[in-house]
Amino acid sequence: MATQELTALRSEEIKPKIGARVINSKEELLAGDLGGEIMNLLEHRGVLVFPEINFNDEEHVAFTNTLGKFAREMRGEEIYKVSLDEKQNATAEYLKGAFFWHFDGFMSPMPIRASLLSAKVLSPPGTGRTEFANTYAAYEALSGEDKALVADLRAVHALAATQLDVTPEPTYEQWQEWRAIGRKELPLVWTHKSGRKSLVIGNSAHNILDYDPLDGEELLIRLRSFATGPEFTYSHDWKVGDLVMWDNTGSLHRATYYPLDCGRMMHRTKIEGDEPIV
Repeated sequence: MATQELTALRSEEIKPKIGARVINSKEELLAGDLGGEIMNLLEHRGVLVFPEINFNDEEHVAFTNTLGKFAREMRGEEIYKVSLDEKQNATAEYLKGAFFWHFDGFMSPMPIRASLLSAKVLSPPGTGRTEFANTYAAYEALSGEDKALVADLRAVHALAATQLDVTPEPTYEQWQEWRAIGRKELPLVWTHKSGRKSLVIGNSAHNILDYDPLDGEELLIRLRSFATGPEFTYSHDWKVGDLVMWDNTGSLHRATYYPLDCGRMMHRTKIEGDEPIV
């Protein structure tokens, strides 16, 4: 009886502490045999790049389904259009907060496991990169003193905090609208079911419980500055057809500035999370 040769996952390291480039063909990726290996690589590298793989939307969804449980958007759609054009995206105003370091789903019982972003229309050259920071690697590199300091601390996360970055002097009506979405207390350190730990920071974190407000902000800024240093970060300069996937449970991400009216368009899918932040 003939035996079928298994497809091997082929990748190359981008930086020592973050990133890998996957060089398998589209056909190999869509076959579904590599899902487990890809997810394992993602956890250890934080972000995976599939250069100019040129998935159409159907292929993008199909590939996502090979990796885990597909997470639909709030209105049930499979593809989320990441655009600052309000004709393309009804929540475009809130997306301006994506210019600052963050992770997605801080209000959810279980944040999404991963996101997959595909480039359709680019912003002008030199703008609109997407940057990633490995918060597993950043935690592991903390001094013993800092690990002890943050071990039991908790911070308040809220949409209002993310929007203050965009609109630092909101009207009272704007503030009430943001505040109505709620807030959530999360630990500064996420102990994953694997036993590994990552930092839970980003622009949704506004203050640390039981700290003087300014002292709390100082610690959050210090941790963010450390975790987003060159050692732990990767900046992706997009080409049309690139697909980039990141571990939302162990990284931060942000877009670099691009003209708001340039038509930049990315399509995103998500994989459901399977563990709460504890």
